[in-house]
Amino acid sequence: MVFQTTADLVGAIVGIILTLLVFSYLLGDNPGFRFAIHLFIGVSVGLAGAVALRTIILPYILLPLIDFSDLSAWFQALVLLVLSVMLLAKLSPRLGRLGNVPMAYIVGVGAAVVLSGAVLGTIFPQVSAASDLIDLRTLPADTPLASLTGLLNRFIAVVGTIATLAYFHFSARSVPNAPAVRPGWVEYAARVGQVFIAVTLGVLFAGVFSAALTAWVDRWNFIIDFLTTIASALL
Repeated sequence: MVFQTTADLVGAIVGIILTLLVFSYLLGDNPGFRFAIHLFIGVSVGLAGAVALRTIILPYILLPLIDFSDLSAWFQALVLLVLSVMLLAKLSPRLGRLGNVPMAYIVGVGAAVVLSGAVLGTIFPQVSAASDLIDLRTLPADTPLASLTGLLNRFIAVVGTIATLAYFHFSARSVPNAPAVRPGWVEYAARVGQVFIAVTLGVLFAGVFSAALTAWVDRWNFIIDFLTTIASALL
């Protein structure tokens, strides 16, 4: 580790102190840990506010309002300014109703974006990928073993897709004086889908745990390198 300037040295010291304060949570909740978390949240909020001011408020609201050459952009900026002021009215209990209009607009646009993203970015690509699995023309034909392995992988993927969808199939036939039950084949497929869901969640948890462990090791390596550098400079 090499420190080019005094700022690099100070930054490394501050980073180590904050890292140790976060690690102190292993001993229980304490003021040092709360200070580090509050500092992190404050810096994150400040950065988000600065980014919003530079990329949204200035170019889309303030600057168009002082430029009358483009009336359509000026009117759009005026509407955005009015909606923003109405949204700030949600901070007041008496004027909170004024913020319902921009809130409804934000929720509506957000729901539309999420829905279109789920349909166009998730459902359609998943359906396309699942349909490509049954296209035997795309199987690797280098060796018989490669073809057999590719066929087995595709079979498992198709079975997992169908079984997982069956797990979320909640339609059941009502029976008099008895609880509603799903068809037998759906029930068996749902059990298989439950296994695939459990494996998927386990893999996701393993990925999150591996990322956290990597960050943990990286922080300790940073501290050890810093102490080694300081010891070498002093000795």
